[in-house]
Amino acid sequence: MTVNSKNRGLLVVLSGPSGVGKGTVCAALRGMIPDIVYSVSATTRPPREGEADGVNYFFKTKEQFRAMIENDELLEWAEYVGNYYGTPRRFVEDTLNSGKDILLEIEVRGALQVKQRYPDGVFIFLLPPSLEELRSRIELRGTESDELIRGRMTVAAEELKQIENYDYAVINDRIENACSRIRSIIEAEHCRRERVVAGLQNWMTKV
Repeated sequence: MTVNSKNRGLLVVLSGPSGVGKGTVCAALRGMIPDIVYSVSATTRPPREGEADGVNYFFKTKEQFRAMIENDELLEWAEYVGNYYGTPRRFVEDTLNSGKDILLEIEVRGALQVKQRYPDGVFIFLLPPSLEELRSRIELRGTESDELIRGRMTVAAEELKQIENYDYAVINDRIENACSRIRSIIEAEHCRRERVVAGLQNWMTKV
């Protein structure tokens, strides 16, 4: 018999302040780990240039999103700076049960909701090199007013206080460095004693 520590997939949750580069890191990480499944979130915010429905997000109206909440179709959801964000439940659960790892890129409040349901997940907080750098990255988007930027920075300061609820903190100084650190975290988590032993239960009792 062989050892199989991946009877159930690994839930990897990546979150952090808006503008920290979660989307860019996730895109690069998927190229580095081609077997990982990316969970596409639903949102009511309008698409940015280059974003496609069903690829970057499922873009919904607020009425459609509220219906998803009422029908318990979301693993988590949060309202952030006037828009809703959430994770469709069934796709995540089906992926984990198939034995595949899944990557969730979500806001901080949503991540804490997921942790209540999946405490054995791997929760990673992506940090900017500094708050000044975070503000600069948001400004470089050129898509938001000064008022909205100030709002995002206020929210970011509050979100940073939640870092104690995460398992790991990764500084996004350079994309390739951040991805390398996250890949190392995932590899190490697959070697955790609890996960490996869970995969051994079927044949350890026969020894």
